[in-house]
Amino acid sequence: MTPHLHFAEAAVLQDLNTYISRGRRINEQGIRLQAVGAVAAAWLPVMTPSTLTSRIPAVLGLRTMALAEESQADVTVELSSITERLARMNPAETSLALPPSRINAPWAAVTPPRTGWELEGKVADARLREAAEEGIGEVAEAVPQSAGAHVVEQVRENVWSRPLEYGIPAGAAFGALSLGFLNDAAQASTAVHTHGKWVRLTSAGGFILARTT
Repeated sequence: MTPHLHFAEAAVLQDLNTYISRGRRINEQGIRLQAVGAVAAAWLPVMTPSTLTSRIPAVLGLRTMALAEESQADVTVELSSITERLARMNPAETSLALPPSRINAPWAAVTPPRTGWELEGKVADARLREAAEEGIGEVAEAVPQSAGAHVVEQVRENVWSRPLEYGIPAGAAFGALSLGFLNDAAQASTAVHTHGKWVRLTSAGGFILARTT
């Protein structure tokens, strides 16, 4: 396995830092870094079902980045272990050392299919933004500060499993908004692909992959 990832441009590492910072506002369940050939993939969990019977969709964020050389890696590490390295780096550096310490995150074992996706159509970024903001407001209004874990989970299930156009779960819209993947331009849109129970959103800033229950 490659001990370092050598990125094609220094700006890519700055984008990675921004991406991770947004992910940390959602949760601290780590990041999965994969490198195959000259492409690196950075996976972040947006939401995952806590039980086998949960209706919350598994929602993952994905950013792909160009590498300067062929590499091979697949590690899941703490978010802080990457941000600390990035903070110590010179802005002109392009090489990121992979942390030696790994974590066992169940979500990282959920790997969406690479091929066989079918294009369903496009949905306006404004529509995804609206659905995400409505869901955030609905969860905040329905969950009092004293609510127990079961109540919180039930509310989140009802809100984020709700289907939008093309069967997109509302939780996927939340992921696209939270990770900064949506474009503010009036005509901006996101492509929607499906593969069985999986839905993939391809936006200006990255990919959201969601598996419905």
